[in-house]
Amino acid sequence: MDACARPGFGAAVVAVGADRDGTGGVAKAQAAGIPTFVRRVRDFPDRPSWDQALTKDCASYEPDLVIAAGFLKLVGTDFLAQFGGRMVNTHPALLPSFPGLHSVRDALAHGVKVTGCSVILVDSGVDSGPILAQQAVPVLGDDDEETLHERIKVAERTLVVDTVGHMARDGWSVQGRNVRLGKDG
Repeated sequence: MDACARPGFGAAVVAVGADRDGTGGVAKAQAAGIPTFVRRVRDFPDRPSWDQALTKDCASYEPDLVIAAGFLKLVGTDFLAQFGGRMVNTHPALLPSFPGLHSVRDALAHGVKVTGCSVILVDSGVDSGPILAQQAVPVLGDDDEETLHERIKVAERTLVVDTVGHMARDGWSVQGRNVRLGKDG
């Protein structure tokens, strides 16, 4: 939201949705007068019903891109049919290494000296979509899961904003697993 206010950024936030109550993103959007919605999985009889409602909510705002930030749910076939190739997510590891919910813990346990973050296009797998951008973050000798994750989050926030801005201004194309950003992409 802050980046969209910058001249020349090239994007606007049309709505903010969440999968749980009390998120900072929804509160910030509400304070800025941006439409919001919450679709909790537990409010639906099954995941496909939730996915259909989420798809309908997002589609009603006609976004060019859907950006997942702190959204830890897998979307389903309805959502991907509508927004496949246009949903961006971040992950706190240099994919394809360490997918899943415990990537920072896994990287430390593996003893890597460099980890980082990835910005990807969401597909039907777990952190398996085509990679848009990545940023390396060194693992320091005294790192624990919390300190390393905080440093990764700093890189992740900047990387996703820069990547989304580039996509909005200059476009992108996907051929197989290869993504090209830019007008000639």
